[in-house]
Order: sequence, then structure tokens, then C-alpha cells
Amino acid sequence: MEDSQGLKEKREPKRWFPSKGHGSKGKSPMEDQVKLAAIAISLDVRLRSSDMPVYMQEHALRCTRRLLDSPPKPRPSLTNLARAIKKEFDSVYGPAWQCVIGTSFGSFVTHSPGGFLYFSIDSFSILLFKTEVELVTKEELSQRI
Repeated sequence: MEDSQGLKEKREPKRWFPSKGHGSKGKSPMEDQVKLAAIAISLDVRLRSSDMPVYMQEHALRCTRRLLDSPPKPRPSLTNLARAIKKEFDSVYGPAWQCVIGTSFGSFVTHSPGGFLYFSIDSFSILLFKTEVELVTKEELSQRI
């Protein structure tokens, strides 16, 4: 990525444990991971892979469990569930989030740094990731055509 001065930004390597900026105030990354593990157990969730701050992971897990457990019964369709999670993350963390939910799928995605979570809840697997959005003006669009 280039900044406003045209200098290339050096990306840090991905870590299993979040960096200091991803944790809660005053807590170590390990304490955050232990708290997240306890939350996952209490919500009957299995975390599979993540490149996301702990507080956002917690938000995703709690939001998903709430949507699955709230009326009306029967549960919402997988499409409606994916839409609700995507809209929640778009509204709280900005666009553009993508959400894929199913019982059997393969994937290979490119995501924004700090914007990837893959987890299982009940019988579903959920892939939530953020993509970059580039706004294009009408003038730029006409030049591209």
C-alpha cells in the first residue's frame, strides 16, 4: 500500500496472537486470548482462524449467537443470517464486509489486514472478512470505459 507521500507501507507479518493495538486496555494479548477462549466456550463456538482484533472477534461471536437464538423460530435462513452479520459489521466498522455461511465450502480470499475471522457455531461454518472499497467518480468511470 502507498501512503499520501507515495511511500510503500511495509506490512507486519501475521501473528496468531494480536499485536498490542488489538487487545483490551491494560490486558496482555495472552489475557485477551484466554478471555476470548472462555467466551467461545460459553457460546459453543469453535474459532478456526483469525486475523482480527479480539474485541471484534468477540463482537462477531456474540452477534452471531444472538441472531441464531433470538425469535422468530425457526432460525433465519443462512442468507438472512449472513446479511445481518455483514450489515452489523458494515455499520460498526465501516464497509465492505463479506460473510459466507454454510455447512460445506472451500474458500481462498484476500482480506484487509485485521479483517478476517473463520469460526464454527452449531452446525455452520462462518467466514467473515473485510475487503477494500475504492470509490470511483463518474469521471473516472467514463475514462476507464
